[in-house]
Amino acid sequence: MKIPKIGLLARIIIAILLGIGAGYLFPEWLARIFATFNSIFSEFLGFIIPLIIVGFVAPAIADIGKQAGKMLITTTFIAYGATILAGFVSYFSGATLFPSMIEPSLMNQSVAEGSAIEPYFTVTIPALMNVMTALVLAFTLGLGCAKLSSKALRDVINDFREIINLVIARVIIPLLPLYIFGIFLNMTISGQVGSILMTFSKIIIVIFAIHIGILVLQYCIAALFSGKNPFKSLGTIMPAYFTALGTQSSAATIPVTLRQTVRMGVRSDVAGFVIPLCATIHMSGSTLKIVACALALMITNGMTYDFTMFAGFICMLGITMVAAPGVPGGAIMASLGLLSSMLGFTDSDNALMIALYIAMDSFGTACNVTGDGAIAQIINRLFQNKQTT
Repeated sequence: MKIPKIGLLARIIIAILLGIGAGYLFPEWLARIFATFNSIFSEFLGFIIPLIIVGFVAPAIADIGKQAGKMLITTTFIAYGATILAGFVSYFSGATLFPSMIEPSLMNQSVAEGSAIEPYFTVTIPALMNVMTALVLAFTLGLGCAKLSSKALRDVINDFREIINLVIARVIIPLLPLYIFGIFLNMTISGQVGSILMTFSKIIIVIFAIHIGILVLQYCIAALFSGKNPFKSLGTIMPAYFTALGTQSSAATIPVTLRQTVRMGVRSDVAGFVIPLCATIHMSGSTLKIVACALALMITNGMTYDFTMFAGFICMLGITMVAAPGVPGGAIMASLGLLSSMLGFTDSDNALMIALYIAMDSFGTACNVTGDGAIAQIINRLFQNKQTT
């Protein structure tokens, strides 16, 4: 009999539970083995993050530049605007609600650094470049590729993207549960796991409420262009929302999203253009999750933050999200560099971000694909008398 495959979310939950249990049972010598693995894996993550940014952002910019039709550019800018709008709504909602809901734990520095359990040895893997250098290089390569129409350069950056996709899908994602197991093992031994789990539950409830609010806001804005009742439109698109909840995949939901978008009154040629494109570049749900989780963890850790810090982070995150891959966990992996460089997150903080993000992955995907219908309504009105190209 074929053994059913365990999904990533289930593996993450199992890793968290086993890590907590093991924290009460493992002797120090055994815990140090996992601390050693975490030390090496975090070094590898630090090495690969700039390469992820180059591998994803450069081809995405090249694709947009090469197909520089008006509808493509307009859809891309609207998708980016919707993505960063979700980020700002998430920030203001979290900044208003989280301080009264979350008690700063002021984690011990050794815990925050993930070093409460000493590894047997460490391996230093220096990154080839920092995050900002990677972003500038990605923009340079992408724009240059689009301008020169160089097939050789395009093949190189596309092949590099496939290599990075394989690294994420075959190395990072399979090892993430073990990494998160080690993080929760460490936190349990250090006495921090209770406050972290309490923070988890509060964040998830608030983020669910925010993502419902984002969808209502998006369809109200779309109604200004389409003239349609936003709540009726939301009711029409709901089959796509629930399909995304089940599949956890924007791509797998495209047929349902297309059908329901046409039923909202969007022309079939517009829907056929916008929906597949936005399945890749519109990431409102992913962005709001990352912003809210980052803010909550900063409050929990007693870290200082302000609007200016998050404004820059959200704008850069929007670019990264537009280029995020379709592989599971790709969006959060692509954002780790920004979390570290712009918000000062440690390896332990990033591991918690990964766990939180994946725990809510289906809701983020549902928010993304449902918002695609609102963007299609706007494009349908802006290009009312034109055909797609």
